[in-house]
Amino acid sequence: MNPDSLSKYRPFPTVNLADRTWPDRVIDCAPEWCSVDLRDGNQALPQPMSVEEKLEFFDLLVRVGFKQIEVGFPSAADTEFHFLRRLIDEGRIPEDVTLQVLVQTREHLIRRTFEAIDGCKRAIVHIYNSTSPLQRRVTFGDASKESIRDIAVEGAKLVKQLAPTLPDTEVLLQYSPESFSDTELDFALECCHAVMEVWEPRPDKKIILNLPATVEWATPNVHADQIEWMCRNLKNRESAIISLHTHNDRGTGVAATELGLMAGADRVEGTLFGNGERTGNLDIVTVALNMNSHGIQTGLDFSNLQDLRAVYERVTRLTVPERQPYAGELVFTAFSGSHQDAIKKGLDRRAKEVGNDVSLAWGVPYLTIDPQDIGRSYEAIIRINSQSGKGGVAYVLDREHGYDLPKTMHPQVGKRIYDMADEQGRELTADEIRDAFFHEFVNVAKPMDVIDYELLHPHDGERGQVICQAVIQLEGERKKIEGTGNGPINAFVHALENQDMKDFKVVDYRSHAVRGGSDSNAAAYVQVQHDDGRLLWGAGVDPSIEMAGLKALVCSWNLLR
Repeated sequence: MNPDSLSKYRPFPTVNLADRTWPDRVIDCAPEWCSVDLRDGNQALPQPMSVEEKLEFFDLLVRVGFKQIEVGFPSAADTEFHFLRRLIDEGRIPEDVTLQVLVQTREHLIRRTFEAIDGCKRAIVHIYNSTSPLQRRVTFGDASKESIRDIAVEGAKLVKQLAPTLPDTEVLLQYSPESFSDTELDFALECCHAVMEVWEPRPDKKIILNLPATVEWATPNVHADQIEWMCRNLKNRESAIISLHTHNDRGTGVAATELGLMAGADRVEGTLFGNGERTGNLDIVTVALNMNSHGIQTGLDFSNLQDLRAVYERVTRLTVPERQPYAGELVFTAFSGSHQDAIKKGLDRRAKEVGNDVSLAWGVPYLTIDPQDIGRSYEAIIRINSQSGKGGVAYVLDREHGYDLPKTMHPQVGKRIYDMADEQGRELTADEIRDAFFHEFVNVAKPMDVIDYELLHPHDGERGQVICQAVIQLEGERKKIEGTGNGPINAFVHALENQDMKDFKVVDYRSHAVRGGSDSNAAAYVQVQHDDGRLLWGAGVDPSIEMAGLKALVCSWNLLR
């Protein structure tokens, strides 16, 4: 921001609550959830959903497990009205789901809303009016507090009057002092008390008092202070459900909600992935999965988050950001080499420790949850670019393609692959990593290649010895070589020594079957050391384990040249 502009801004006032208790509390149970996707979310779309799209989205919210769904503003437009009527007339509302409808505290709008909910088994009529000094001064032309409070009271009276006209519908009342976040607390409390006096709630018939951070003006701790102050000063608290409705103007809507729950709130309104006006509403997915990550049951099912996201993106025509918590394309992706290495070690160790005990506490570096628990896969966790390290490349080759490289081979392969990514200035796919590995380190056949071999046992029957007779091609010339040793690799080395190729020695050898079935290839890895001290690994892949080993040895010898 231009420094010359700072003089127009003021710090947001704090709450005088010296004995606040919320900092010492923890969230140990889920709140009531209410999705406002079909109203607050829909009204913020560049292209609002059609009725058919809203019906599909409603069914999705039901499958997720929402028991309260704000379906729209039926008095505002015919589309909204007819959508609600279709839900009711076509019997689409499950027995345990309560619809919520929003309406301003204006008589003709409230009456139209009651026409819309006729026949609904259970409906929350959500009335609201703006209460903040800014709204009173600007929007309502310096309206008095009394006139603003009276608007809320008259709306509550009309809802109470109309409720008996729908004998087949249980009507619940929700009141929002809109712009609560910048309303004087004593005046917000006065409005809530006035509405409660009209509605006369009881512990068995509670009123919902929604305290919206319509605009996020302050840090989350101030929001928590506001909620605790209201909870402590509200009369007949046991007859009210305190509801949160945060926005994300300062980027802390999730934090404000979590602290608001610690401060005593009972209920949360929000949307999937935070869709909504300006910077959006609260992202319920994030809050619920945050609770899941602490072992708290929420009643919401996000175990197949990818499919849910696909429906959301299709009907809203919005895109979930790549870094959106839990749902974003890249949130379980590690580019840093040290992160990749730690993730691989963590996953490997957990695989060994868990066994059949699925309740073993989750503990993998850099992963707050198991991606599989929300329908993600481990294959997407490691991706390779110029910032990647040895562990990440090895992880991809192992998990994606079945090549379990010796640990001391990781630096050699990793450096070459991420140097390649740096040269190309982009991320490499798993297949590109495999192809680069093969091109640089597998079956390298120049200047020497092994064409054929045969293993024989010495005539004298010396135990543990084998004769390797091989055909090699060196610098374009074919020749037969022969050597004896305690195994194929050792015998082949001696065969090369017999050709005065004595400037190296084998330091290490590993082999395994490449994962992929009984007819899969074998992979072998040979590390050799040159007389000048250089250590290099080569790999061989072949249906024959012996030939894979010989190709690995030849490959490593070639890499030394």
